[in-house]
Amino acid sequence: MKKKITIISLGCSKNLVDSENLSTQVQADGWEVEFDNFISDSKTVVINTCGFIHDAKQESINTILSFIDKKKSGKIENLFVMGCLSERYKKDLEKEIPEVDSYFGVNHLPDILKKLKIDYRKELLGERKISTPSHYAYLKISEGCNRTCSFCAIPLIRGKQISIPIEILLKQAQNLAQQGVKELILIAQDLSSYGYDLYKEYKLADLLEELVKVQGIEWIRLHYIYPTNLQKKVIELMKNEPKICKYIDIPIQHISQNVLKNMRRGHQSSTIRNLIKRFKTEIPEIAIRTTLLVGFPGEEEVDFQELMQFVSQSKFDRLGVFTYSEEEDTFGAKKFKDTISQEIKDLRAEKIMQLQQTISFELNQAKIGKSFKTIIDRKENSYFVGRTEFDSPEVDNEIIIENSDFEIEIGQFYKVEIVRAEEFDLYAKITEKLL
Repeated sequence: MKKKITIISLGCSKNLVDSENLSTQVQADGWEVEFDNFISDSKTVVINTCGFIHDAKQESINTILSFIDKKKSGKIENLFVMGCLSERYKKDLEKEIPEVDSYFGVNHLPDILKKLKIDYRKELLGERKISTPSHYAYLKISEGCNRTCSFCAIPLIRGKQISIPIEILLKQAQNLAQQGVKELILIAQDLSSYGYDLYKEYKLADLLEELVKVQGIEWIRLHYIYPTNLQKKVIELMKNEPKICKYIDIPIQHISQNVLKNMRRGHQSSTIRNLIKRFKTEIPEIAIRTTLLVGFPGEEEVDFQELMQFVSQSKFDRLGVFTYSEEEDTFGAKKFKDTISQEIKDLRAEKIMQLQQTISFELNQAKIGKSFKTIIDRKENSYFVGRTEFDSPEVDNEIIIENSDFEIEIGQFYKVEIVRAEEFDLYAKITEKLL
C-alpha cells in the first residue's frame, strides 16, 4: 500500500503554492496526497499555517488543536506544522503545543522531506502538482517583500524579496499548461517589483511577454500589484495582449495622506489616484480589485470620510476591508498606540462594505444583456458556476448557469449572456461554446 499524507493549507494562495510544492516532492516518492481533507484516514498530516492577522492565526491554532485531538485518539500518528505561524512563533508553539512532532518555517521544504524520510529532488524545481481545479493554477513569481509598511509582518516572516528567475517560471508555466491549466494567476507579495533583486531592473513586463507565448495558456491574471514601480509596459501589455486579463488587484489600503504616511506606504495619495485614473482611461473595461485597512492608529473621522468618498468616486469592481490589529514587532506596534476601539473599526468596515455592495449591484446590473467569454469552474447541484476574465476564483463575481441547451464541460470556455444580476453573482445563459 502507498503511504498517505494529508496536507492542510491555510491562508493565502502563496501558502497554497508552498503546499503544492511539498506535494510534488512527496508524490514523486510514491506517496498518496490529499489536500484539505479534515476526515482523511491518513496517518501523517502536515498543516501549512497562516500568521498574517489575528483571525488567521487563531484559525491556524484551532486547526492544530483539532488534529492533536485526532493524534491523541490514535487516528493519526505524525503531525507536522509548517508555514508563517511556525516561522514566526516556533519557540512559543513548541512550548505551548508540544504534541506536534515538528515545526518548520516557510522555506524549510528539504527539512520537512528529511523528517518524512524523503530525498529532496532538485530536478522537480519547475514542476508542480496542483490542488486547484485542473484548468487554473497560481504561479508564485517571488517570495518575500522589501516594503516597510508599518502594519505588516510579512517581511518579518517571509524576509526580503527573492524573485524566481524567468526561465524557471517559464518552465513551471509550460508544465502547468501540459497538465491542462488554461489560466495562470500570478501572485507575490509585490508583483510590481518583480525581478529587481535579480536583474537590477523591474521585469514583470518581460516575464509577461514570455508567458503569453506558452501554448495552452489563455488567461494570465495579475494579483497584488503595489501602486509604485509598476512599469508602463505592463499596462500596455494588458491593453493589447488578449491573453492578459483586463483585471488588476491593487491593495491600496487607504487614500488619506495622513494615514498613508503613518502606514509607511512610501507614496502619495495622488499616486493612487493617478494610477486608478490611468487604468480606467487606457483600459476602460478593466476590473479593479482592492483591499482597504481601516482603524489604523491616527485615522481620524475626516480620514475615513475621505476614504468613503474615494471609494464612492472610484467604483471599484471588487473591494475587501480589514480592520487594524496590532502585530507585534512591526513598526506600527512599536510606534503607535492602538487607541481606536474595535467597535469603531468594525463600524467603519461595515460602512465601507455597505457602500461597496451598492456599487457592486449597480455595476452588475449594467452587465445584463451583455455577453462575456466565461470559463466553467464547477458544478453545484443542478447548475454550473463560471467566471469571466474580470473575476478571480473564490473572491469575485461568479456566473451561475441554471439551464442550458449545451452540454457543459468544466474547464471549458463558453460565450454567455447575462440575464440577471445581484450584488455579487451574475446569472447567464450559454450562447456559444468557444474552441
